[in-house]
Amino acid sequence: MPEGDTIHYAANRIRPVLAGHVPDALETPHRRFARDRWPERLGGRTVESVDAHGKHLFLRFEGGLTIHSHLRMSGSWRVLDWATRPPGRPPGRSTWLRIRRGPKEVLQFNGPVLELMTESRTRFDQRIAGLGPDILAPDAFDYERFLRRLRQDDPTRPIGDTMLDQRILAGIGNLWKVEGCFQARIDPWRPAGTVSDQEAIAIVDACRPRMQRSARDGNQTRFKRIYGKARQPCPRCGPVSRIEVRGQWDDNRPTYWCPRCQT
Repeated sequence: MPEGDTIHYAANRIRPVLAGHVPDALETPHRRFARDRWPERLGGRTVESVDAHGKHLFLRFEGGLTIHSHLRMSGSWRVLDWATRPPGRPPGRSTWLRIRRGPKEVLQFNGPVLELMTESRTRFDQRIAGLGPDILAPDAFDYERFLRRLRQDDPTRPIGDTMLDQRILAGIGNLWKVEGCFQARIDPWRPAGTVSDQEAIAIVDACRPRMQRSARDGNQTRFKRIYGKARQPCPRCGPVSRIEVRGQWDDNRPTYWCPRCQT
């Protein structure tokens, strides 16, 4: 699943193309949108902003209409420049949204959450309004709100799984959960109730600057120290300890950790 930095990176690429402009064309090629009339409803409207919160992306049009996207496991955003590419249509079956301005085109593939909402609905829909603070917020991170929601959750839940709860902290996915716990030297299997506020904050602070950098340049791979490296030597302990992996909590997401240096 694309994580928050991937979504913010997409927003950062889309914003210069669309924000403050009226698109030249908007299409919804997928048959599920055949009766929704998005081109007619959004035609001639300026894109007022392109925003992201956690794993959600918003294209806000004048007149109080917003395209809301969540990519889940299968979706993706792309920005193409047809001035430097041969003409032709992108893959039609998997294209859900196409927005063109000049030689550039913004495309969304394979949804699965792509919907046109009123701006007021985005403020009350609990999938959005219920999100915790965004770890990629451009301003100061709301530590107080994060800790309050953390302490309202099940204290027996492993801290690694708790950090994935978007109601507590928006934007972190399984990769960053693993890398954040490793960087902070915290065992992802510890019950959240035994993790101090300072330790929980250390996980956030380990992820936040790295995710912000990835959101700027799209290079997430360089931060993978232990994710996907089961049975390899720990990059901190060396050959005396090897990275372990096991599925965690209800979703059974593969969790990597070093049993020696993460306590």
